[in-house]
Amino acid sequence: MTDDKEDPGQKKGKGTSKSVLGYPISIFFIVVNEFCERFSYYGMRAVLVLYFKYFLLFDDELATSVYHAFVALCYLTPILGAIVADSWLGKFKTIIYLSIVYAVGQVAMAVSAIHDITDTDKNGEPDSLAFHIALSMVGLILIALGTGGIKPCVAAFGGDQFSEHQEKQRKTFFSVFYLCINGGSLLSTIITPILRAQQCGIHSKQSCYALAFGVPAALMVVALVVFIVGSGMYYKAEPQGNIMLDVCKCIGFSIKNRFRHRNRQYPARAHWLDWAEEKYDKLLIAQIKMVLRVLFLYIPLPVFWTLFDQKGSRWTLQATTMNGDFGLLVIQPDQMQTVNPILILTLVPIMDSLVYPLIQKCFDFTPLRRMTVGMFMAAVAFFCAGVVQMEIDKTMATFPSLSQTQLRILNMRPTPVTVTTTSHDPVTLEGSQATPEYLTFDSNKAVIAFEPHGGILSLSLGYGQRHTLLIPADTPQAWHLKQDLSSKPEQGTNAIRFVNGMASPVNVTSPRADFGIVTPFNYSEYLELNRGLVTFTIQNDLQSCDYSKEFGFGSSYTFFIPSNFTFGPDCQHSITAIEDIKPNSVHLALQIPQYFFITLGEVMFSVTGLEFSYSQAPSNMKAVLQAGWLFTVAVGNIIVLLVDKIATLPKKWAEYFLFASLLVVVCFIFSIMAFFYTYIDPNEIEAKLRKQDDDESEKSKQKEMELLQRDSREFDKPQSKQTKM
Repeated sequence: MTDDKEDPGQKKGKGTSKSVLGYPISIFFIVVNEFCERFSYYGMRAVLVLYFKYFLLFDDELATSVYHAFVALCYLTPILGAIVADSWLGKFKTIIYLSIVYAVGQVAMAVSAIHDITDTDKNGEPDSLAFHIALSMVGLILIALGTGGIKPCVAAFGGDQFSEHQEKQRKTFFSVFYLCINGGSLLSTIITPILRAQQCGIHSKQSCYALAFGVPAALMVVALVVFIVGSGMYYKAEPQGNIMLDVCKCIGFSIKNRFRHRNRQYPARAHWLDWAEEKYDKLLIAQIKMVLRVLFLYIPLPVFWTLFDQKGSRWTLQATTMNGDFGLLVIQPDQMQTVNPILILTLVPIMDSLVYPLIQKCFDFTPLRRMTVGMFMAAVAFFCAGVVQMEIDKTMATFPSLSQTQLRILNMRPTPVTVTTTSHDPVTLEGSQATPEYLTFDSNKAVIAFEPHGGILSLSLGYGQRHTLLIPADTPQAWHLKQDLSSKPEQGTNAIRFVNGMASPVNVTSPRADFGIVTPFNYSEYLELNRGLVTFTIQNDLQSCDYSKEFGFGSSYTFFIPSNFTFGPDCQHSITAIEDIKPNSVHLALQIPQYFFITLGEVMFSVTGLEFSYSQAPSNMKAVLQAGWLFTVAVGNIIVLLVDKIATLPKKWAEYFLFASLLVVVCFIFSIMAFFYTYIDPNEIEAKLRKQDDDESEKSKQKEMELLQRDSREFDKPQSKQTKM
């Protein structure tokens, strides 16, 4: 037996004709819908910045800017969704219509990531990036409208399904609801990077962004279907009008009325909102005053979100330059984001049940103090990220600027050669060896002299490029100048090529790549290989041998097969391995401290901030505060865009320190604002105002009664005199 059975009328009114364990069946559809929708959103977002960089070929700055513009839009549209739901369509229809828009956007993103659509020459690269960029931007706009529009509706719609006597079940529902949000986020940020790392394609195999976006698109379709299936069981409240519009109208009228009565002949009022008393009741005005006190505290908060949301952009790009080998497990750069939901699920109960009570015993750890500490923790996280970036920069290759060129010289002869170049000291190269580092020139012209046997060579090099020059084994042979990579290989792969110093061609193959025939005294093309042990088979018409090499992440090697190379079991030692770009050596585990501090900051700032806001606002104004809170997230992402345009710093670690310093300053300002804030009990204030209204209403009624009685007596006097006569 359930509570609903005791009151069939109420049960029917809430659309809960059946229940399981005291819960309306309809809420199970809502919970499944939320899990699938959050999986869809966070799964797509997890790989988004890498899609921008490696598929659409945006640079780091543009990829970061577009990512944060998208996130900002996602947090601006909830205001629109709330107004549409409360004033026009109702929550149910709003969720349905915007979920369709959402699903179309996800499908558009998946289609935009299929490189074969425009790959007419079948080389694995789209020939029309404009098509893919345009389709992906349309998809992102539709997703932002969908996910933002339904954000304020789904949780509230779930709460509507419960009757007044099901308060306990309603609280449990919200706990499960937010657990689904974190569960969907956690699973999606684990799974979609794995899907992205797969190779797929019709004509050529590339990173499978189409699958990484396709699975979230499928989950969004599932979310929509599940929600529609439960349609007949939902309680669908009619639109009652949006409180945010009432608040805006009241504020607008107050400002307009104050402007009309700006002359000194009109007496001043205690608060500028009191100028709305001519049109709006005192209770609404008092409620808006309480909300504005909280919204004033929101002013510094966007800077926290400026830092927090960069874990999906800058931190992910940082992870692409690190070593993700954890032994039995290899972590993809975009999978590091899973640390955040894991830590949230761990830290929330620990902070609530252990840390906060212990601190409370020492001093009053108010919500605003918690939020201040949370902001400081986020700043610490970015200081940690800056230190990690400094360690990464120490291991990064120094590539030429746009006004420089770089050259490496490889001696293909078996005997030593002394090389003299302009602006560099003479260098003696042993047989089958290369210069230890690239030689940097401030001009695109380089003159090179060789001893013994003489010879002077004048080269024309490309600005901002790296090159390798082959010194032939015999002077009459042609000199070979080849352009090298001028940046680290994408997505942690390793760029490999072979140089054949023999007089006969050789064929180089491996299980992962086929380099084909390498002609005498020439290069093969670069091929990209993933980390791990790779065995290359080198063969000519008669013989073959195997050469093995262990690769890490993000390196580039040139393997030189010397003229005196002999096939056999010892060929492993005959090949010269030239490291053009060092592998990523800074371990990805070094990002864990920054994720820990940013998550600790989120728990203390975000969770506490919502709790504080709700405790300080009237019950009918919580939607206004939710809109204000989401707006701070949007503004925070817009600040990222502004800082990127205004403060162009040459070093990435300097950007991390800049953001951290900015938040420390804002944290100090917020602590001052919090110090002067006085906590209130909105319910108590509302009760007093209602009592005053009731008292005034009672007095008004008494006056009316007195007037009526007096009028009645005045009316009866002449009548009594006339009767006596």
